Order: sequence, then structure tokens, then C-alpha cells
Amino acid sequence: MTWHLDIENIAGIRHGTATLEPGLDAIRGTNWGGKSSFIRALETALGVASPLTEGADRGHVELDADGESVAVDLVRDGRTVRREGTPYLTGEYDRKRARLFACLDERNPVRRAVDAGENLEGVLLQPLAIQNIDEEIGSLKHEREQVEGEIARANEAADRIPSVRDEIEGLEAEIEDANERMSQLSTDDDGSDERDRLSGLRAERDQVASRIDRFENTVERTEATLADKQEELEALTVPEESSVEDDLADAREELQSVKNDLDLLQSLYSANQRVLEEDRLGLVTDVDHQLTDDTVACWVCDSETSRGEMDARVDALGERATELRSEIETHRDTVDRLEARAEEFDQTRRRERDLEEAIADHESTVADRRDRLAELRTRRDELDDEIEELSAEVSATTDELTDLESEVKYREMELEEYRDELATLETRADRADDLEAERERLSTEIADLRNRKAAVKRRTREAFDDAIGEIVPRFETGFETARLTPNFDLVVARNGREAQLSALSEGERELLGLVAALAGHAAFEVGDTVPCLLVDGVSSLADENLHTLVEYLRDRTTYIVFTVHPEYTAFEGNEITIDDWTVVSDERSATAPQ
Repeated sequence: MTWHLDIENIAGIRHGTATLEPGLDAIRGTNWGGKSSFIRALETALGVASPLTEGADRGHVELDADGESVAVDLVRDGRTVRREGTPYLTGEYDRKRARLFACLDERNPVRRAVDAGENLEGVLLQPLAIQNIDEEIGSLKHEREQVEGEIARANEAADRIPSVRDEIEGLEAEIEDANERMSQLSTDDDGSDERDRLSGLRAERDQVASRIDRFENTVERTEATLADKQEELEALTVPEESSVEDDLADAREELQSVKNDLDLLQSLYSANQRVLEEDRLGLVTDVDHQLTDDTVACWVCDSETSRGEMDARVDALGERATELRSEIETHRDTVDRLEARAEEFDQTRRRERDLEEAIADHESTVADRRDRLAELRTRRDELDDEIEELSAEVSATTDELTDLESEVKYREMELEEYRDELATLETRADRADDLEAERERLSTEIADLRNRKAAVKRRTREAFDDAIGEIVPRFETGFETARLTPNFDLVVARNGREAQLSALSEGERELLGLVAALAGHAAFEVGDTVPCLLVDGVSSLADENLHTLVEYLRDRTTYIVFTVHPEYTAFEGNEITIDDWTVVSDERSATAPQ
């Protein structure tokens, strides 16, 4: 169950080896000793980083994970670094999840977004973009439409089977009766050649007449379907594309404009609020302390004012920021509504194209079958002429025999056609259950894909809430609670009021960044693919809080790898020794002037 790592020219490590044990693995050392570089080496083995040592042409990481060896080489190629070999994670989706939710170093995008006070929806839901959910839904819907067409044909076949069986039974009875009558009339073979020829002509004529009837019925049905398609196309109303797209573009532009205003106002509010809350007026302006109230020179316009007036104006900025958030929600609703209209437009256009293609196919089919009808009618007229001429040469008895023989031949040909049709119908109808199951499977997959984003968002927020419920009492933070809004804004409450992230301590922001990343870890089930959590850059946490964090993470994965400075107390677990490593900082110390 142990992992063994060999490292050459990765980040700040020239050469080093280490063994990871299941549970806690601590890398203890001073600054520039290789702690963070070791985390980067593990990220290289996973396939989410390529930190070749500065000045080196090649680097190498080999990971022996439970008997399975993984080797990655980094090769400098001009100004870029090329990765060779096969890392632990080969899929883009798995690597993206690992980078976001398992590699929790200072470069972690979720931690950075929290520290910057940014909206977290984009970064927490990045793995979904890789899966191309909308494309998959479109492909599955097209496949389902094809299956539904086959289901309709199978159902039509099942409905037709009883009538075809009745036809077969009737034809078999007619053939049997005709054969009995012919045996009574066949007393001699005189005129048998003419009878055979006449019966053949009549059988062919009857077959041609039957085909004419079928083609006429088919043309009528096709023309009826064509009329329905044309009527549907004429009734189809396609909205103007330009108006929807222009309105959507304007709405998105308005939304972004209000967001920009909010970012600017929020920055202004946070800076001024912090100056006032931390009583740092003297840092930016002159303050005249008086008995009743301090007189302050405004650090923007240099006019005199009071501390109370400044508090009031900063509160007004906060209220304006709240109003802008409400405007953002209104603009988001408008964007969602217009996006729905744009989707409706696309669906209508697709239906218009489908109808136009179907109409063209039906028109072509009608033309082909009308040509075939004309050929059959011509042949029927020719056969009538031949039959009329030959019939005059045949006696009354022969004529009856000929009629019977013709009827038998025609009925036998018709019987064969019905039997072939029955076999085809039964084969098609037998597929109905399988096709229904296939349609149900496709519908379920489509519904799952449509619900996946909403489900992941819900699980992420729930996981964040659960983690906050455990974190706050354990760490005794300066805020009472924190939550992710439906739009994935991070809201923190302190002293019963919403507080700005910039007003929190660095350690509290680091803690919230880790909680947000762990929420994504749970929502995207990263532990099923990546059996480790890599934690680096949490130096703002006190010794007691770091121990608390490590215990909180203990049961979340197989390997917890984290960096720690020498002054922190020992941890219950495996401590990795770095004394034998060769690091870049050793070379710099050796070449520094004495």
C-alpha cells in the first residue's frame, strides 16, 4: 500500500526520493528546502503539472503506486516544456478534478478564487465543461428520435400481422379449392400449351393489377403525409434570429456592466470599510481628535469631515453594493429567459429543416412511384390485348381450366408475397420490447445529463454547508458561518451581519478556500479516482489549527500529504525526511559570495 517516489529536476528538487504511507505524510523543513517542490513532483506524477527545474533540459518523476509503476519525463522544447510518458491520471476530466479538488497548494484555482473574493461557480463547475454535456444530449436525442421511428414501424407491423395472417389463410383455401376443380376438368392434355401460356398471361396481369392497386394506395398515403408535412411547415413560425440574439447580447452586456460596477464599488467599499473598522485613518489622512467626534480630512478631496459622516458614507456604499447585487439577479433572469428563447429558436429552425428534408424526400418518392405506376399500367394494357387475342383460341373447358390455373399461379405468387411480408412484420414487431427499453435508456441518460449540472451544484453547496458546520466549531473562527448562494457567491456572516472576505484574516480565507475545494472533492467524487490530498501553503494557520485541519482530513482519502515548518509540533503519522535531497537552494548557497 506504500507509494515510492523518485524525483530528478522537478521544481526546486535536483534529486530526491520519498516513501508515502497510507494516512498522514508530513514533509517537514525550512523554506526553500524542497517541501513545495515535493508537492509539485507528486502533481507531475498525477499529470496535472510540468514544473521542470529552471536551467534543466530534462526532468523525471517515477511513482511506484501499489506495485504499478508510473513514469513521467519533462523535456524542455524551446520556451515550453513537453511531457512524455503516461501519468497516473490519463483523462482530461480526471486531471481537471485532481487539479481543482485534490491538489490543494497555493496555486489551487479554488483557493485563489476564494482569496480574491470571486464568484465560485466557474471554477467549481469547470469539470462539467470538459464533458460536453450539451453535445452529448444532442447526440442522444438524435439517437432517440431514430429509435422512436423504429418503434413506430414495429407497432405498425404488430397491427398489420393479424390481417396478413387472415390473407394467407384465405389464399391457401382458394388455392386448394381451385386445385380440386382443375383435377375434375383435366381429362386430357389437348391445348395444354395455349392454356399454360394464357394462364401465365392472366397470372401476370392479375399480379400487375395488384401492384397497381398497392402503388396507388402507397401514393395516396405518401401524398397525405406530404400534405401534413407541408401544412405543418406552413404553420411553423420561425422567430427572427437577429432580435433574439441582439437582445441576448445586450442583456449579457448589461449584466457584465453591472458586475463590473459591483466589482469596482465592492473594492472601494472594502478598502474604506477596512480603514474604518481597523481604525487606520491616520494611515491615509490627518485626524484631529476632539472630545465629541474626530475631525478628519477626506483623503480624496481634502475637505474636513467627521468620523460619523465617513461611517455613514461607507454604509451607503455597502447599501449600493447590495442594490447592485439585486440588479445582477434581475439581469441574470433576463439572460436566462433570452437564452431559453434562443434555444426555442434553434429548435424551431431545426424542425423547419427536418420538415423541408422530409417534404423533399416524399416529393421524390411520389414522383418515382407515379413513374412506376405508368409503367405498370402500360404493361397491364399490353397483357389485356394478348389475353384477348389468345382467349378466342381456347375452348370453353380449356378457358375454365386456364382461368383456374391462372388464378392458382396468381394466388401462389400472392401467397408467397404475403408470407414474405409476414416474416418481415414478425421480425420487426419482435423488436418492439428491445426498442422500448433502448428508448427508456436514452431518455434516462438525457435526463441524467440535464440534471447532472444541477445535481453537482446542489451536492457542492450541501458539501460546503456540511464542512462549514464541522469547521466553525473546530477552529473557533472569527465568523459564525459561511455559505454558497445559488449563484455560488461566497457569503460570510460575522457578528450577525454579512462580512467581506477581505475583512477576514489570511488564515480564515485559507480555511474557506480549502473548504470550498473539499466541497468540489465530495460533489465530483474525486476520491474514487485520486487516492490522495496534497496540502501546501497553509502557513497562516497556527500549530493547533493545522493539527485540527489534518485530523479533519484524515478519513477523506488514503494518502494525506502536507508540508509543515520545523516549529510545528509532531504529527501522528509518517514524516518524510528531506535531509538527503539535493535542492536548487543548496547550489545557490554554495555559489553565494562569502
